[in-house]
Amino acid sequence: MCTDRRDFLRLSLGVAGLTLFGSELIQAEEAEPLTQRDTPGPIRKLQKMTDDVVPISTEERQARIAKAQRLMVEQKIGAIYLEPGSSMFYFTEMRWGTSERMFGVVIPARGDIAWVCPKFEEERARELIKFGTDIRTWEEDESPYRRVAEIFRDRGLRRGRIGIEERVRFFLYDGIRKEAPAFQFVSATSVTGACRQIKSPAEIALLQKANDLTIIAYKATHDSMREGMTQDEFAGNCAAAFRALGVQGGVFVSFGKYTAFPHGSSTPQKLQQGDVVLMDGGCKVEGYESDITRTFIFGKPTQRQRDIWNLERRSQDAAFAAARVGVPCEVVDAAARKVLTDAGFGPDYKVPGLPHRTGHGIGLDGHEWTNFVRGNKHPIQPGMCFSDEPTIVIYGEFGIRLEDCLYITDSGPRFFTAQSKSIDQPFG
Repeated sequence: MCTDRRDFLRLSLGVAGLTLFGSELIQAEEAEPLTQRDTPGPIRKLQKMTDDVVPISTEERQARIAKAQRLMVEQKIGAIYLEPGSSMFYFTEMRWGTSERMFGVVIPARGDIAWVCPKFEEERARELIKFGTDIRTWEEDESPYRRVAEIFRDRGLRRGRIGIEERVRFFLYDGIRKEAPAFQFVSATSVTGACRQIKSPAEIALLQKANDLTIIAYKATHDSMREGMTQDEFAGNCAAAFRALGVQGGVFVSFGKYTAFPHGSSTPQKLQQGDVVLMDGGCKVEGYESDITRTFIFGKPTQRQRDIWNLERRSQDAAFAAARVGVPCEVVDAAARKVLTDAGFGPDYKVPGLPHRTGHGIGLDGHEWTNFVRGNKHPIQPGMCFSDEPTIVIYGEFGIRLEDCLYITDSGPRFFTAQSKSIDQPFG
């Protein structure tokens, strides 16, 4: 979650309580908590459901580091550099904020990992670091980039390729490059992405829990709807439901014609009878994210709404059926899109129709490697996790999106959640 982007979007869109979840807009995750008296009955009934959560083990994280080192040897990459974020957490369980001061970790292809830390933060870092004992500190008037170059040298590296994780900010990369000019700097995604996109059974279990809790929170929020409520009230109810379940989560919601905006509109809205309601969001469990969209009607659906909803469901089903082991990812997008184009929508990304890819990878980030999108030849492999979310956008009328996440087994895809049965039964 990027604070700068979040604040920029809140200010530019003018929506109270707007923030980011993964890479999408979420309302009211930071809203003022509801009082017990204000909390709707369906949400008051919820109880904490996280006591059975099993964190990723130390042994699994050690195996992740070892796999990254094997990949580096195969790819002739001497080391990779990471700063705080999902990849650092994935390998080391370290959570650390980012600022203008370098705090980072170097994972070499051979040898022990090493940390770079501001000297005045050393004691706090030692409390938190669970992997590796080599901590290189730098004073305020010293170069942290030199410490990184020294780690390369002390791991026997004099030249060759160094991988930079994709979220590393440019000024850090630039400083390292200048202190280590003999090296060629490349993307580390062939290492970090290759590790992270294949989920272990422990990761699948955490993703399953996040999805289970999201459906429970959504149902309670749905059952708390009332005519005239604002988007913020709806989203605030959902955030309260997540808190009651023991997790942090959020949702963005649109009503009526604004459901055609895939990630919401800045226009304030109040819920009216007959409105299409689209809610999209999720929560995190041990860092692993859910991402679910449900679309339904407040009141009685029209035949037009029902027909478009059913078409969307057929498109989602076609994507799921195509997500087979060994199939290129683009085939899934093509399958979902064909259902819509055969019905007269599109073609391609034109609206009315599907204006975006069919799905994205998911894990520690709401959007990560790889995508169900045209041109992506990457073969689907067991352990991959994706969203399945074709959308029908009809500006000026409404939009319908059904989004469930799936994981790939040796025998094919499985949804984490029960799909919506119908426009009248959005939670299965």
